[in-house]
Amino acid sequence: MIAFSYVKFLLGPILMGLAFLMLAPCVVAWRIDSPDLKAFLISEAATVVVALILTLSRPRQRPKLRVRDMFLLTNLSWVTVCAFGALPFIFSHTVGNFTDAVFESVSGATTTGATVLTGLDSLPMDILLWRAMMQWVGGLGIIALGASVLPFLRIGGMRLFQTESSDFSEKTFPHARRILNRLLFVYLGLSLACAISYWIAGMSLFDAITHAMTTVSTGGFSTHDTSIAYFDSVAIEFVALVFMLLAAMPFMLYLPIVLGRPTSLLRDGQVRSMFGIYFSVVALLVIWLTLTDQVNVPEAFREVAFNVISIATTTGYVSADYTTWGSFAIVVFFFLTFVGGCSGSTSGGIKIFRFNISSVMFGETVQRLLHPSATFSRVMQGRPLTDEIVASVMAFSLAYAGTVGVAATLLAAAGNDYVTSFSAAATAAANVGPGIGDTIGPVYNFAALTQPSKWILCVTMLLGRLEIFTVLIILTPAFWRD
Repeated sequence: MIAFSYVKFLLGPILMGLAFLMLAPCVVAWRIDSPDLKAFLISEAATVVVALILTLSRPRQRPKLRVRDMFLLTNLSWVTVCAFGALPFIFSHTVGNFTDAVFESVSGATTTGATVLTGLDSLPMDILLWRAMMQWVGGLGIIALGASVLPFLRIGGMRLFQTESSDFSEKTFPHARRILNRLLFVYLGLSLACAISYWIAGMSLFDAITHAMTTVSTGGFSTHDTSIAYFDSVAIEFVALVFMLLAAMPFMLYLPIVLGRPTSLLRDGQVRSMFGIYFSVVALLVIWLTLTDQVNVPEAFREVAFNVISIATTTGYVSADYTTWGSFAIVVFFFLTFVGGCSGSTSGGIKIFRFNISSVMFGETVQRLLHPSATFSRVMQGRPLTDEIVASVMAFSLAYAGTVGVAATLLAAAGNDYVTSFSAAATAAANVGPGIGDTIGPVYNFAALTQPSKWILCVTMLLGRLEIFTVLIILTPAFWRD
């Protein structure tokens, strides 16, 4: 049977860590005499109490975690963080209602970046800091999820990236913990470097810290309604672009760099494919804007490069309203929503490695039509592509398309037009943030959606972040049978 007692106990340290992070906005609220101080103190107390209750319920013997235990723990961890992360929004004076509070928390924890808050420029610093911290925590959780849990669970072809960190046996657990500690060190280092770079580029210290958290986590929450466009700075946009790209690369490949082997990133096929896709789209849209006489080449390159990288890495910052560039650009950005970054990064989307695997299979299919009797070897990044991995990727792709389709249908039934429905479903499943259209476009937010629409999107954001099957598997009767 599932080790419910031990799974419940493991949620305690997770909540305690969240309570520790909640101290930062508490201090800020106290220093600026914010009316939200009471909200944060109540949220802090509730989180600590529940964390202590769960921690003190530790079973006498630690059972070995099995696959079903990990499925349940992963789902409960994200739901718990989203629930308790919503408490400051629920008790504060800045969020309209319970639905909006949960939506903002889920969007933050999943690093989607879709917001229902307006007037960000006038919101108290404590709320803005908590929004950024929720995304930063979510980004850290995504790295741990991608480096250890998902390969262990063999979700959507992630078996290809299994290492010692994704083995939960007693023999390899200490080594897995060392790897995760090093990934935390890399994540902290990138966040600090990003904050310093933003500050040097001209941001205030507070803006630099909050935007660093939401850049490295590829979340996209900003402290201003107009996002990065508020600063109107080439230097700031360049810093954001660089760190969005760094955050979209596999964090496991940063470990050899720390150990003195800097060429590991350049030799990775996934990274090369990512840069090839991104810069091909940039070049295509720059040519489009210049041929249609919308803007000169330097300005076109600046606007296109930033917004393409932002959407493709699922960060969601905006420096220009790309929906005014014409139907061709809108279609390109819609499909770009699904791409995402590399496996093991903080980016969402389908992920580059799945496109690589699909490319290998497409080439094999063509060759098999030409040479029916030939034998082909499937290899990617020096590793064989087994039938299990290929089938897993195909199943994930079908589930991903089904998720977007079902979510869009439900959103349409909730009263949204077809553009808003498909765009919102796509951006939620890919954890991007900005959508397309006059309701949730890049210069708008999700406040105008109905409450049922927001709950549909909350579920879709969690499905997209947890690679769909991680959630779907616990809904099957077979999962709960002994």
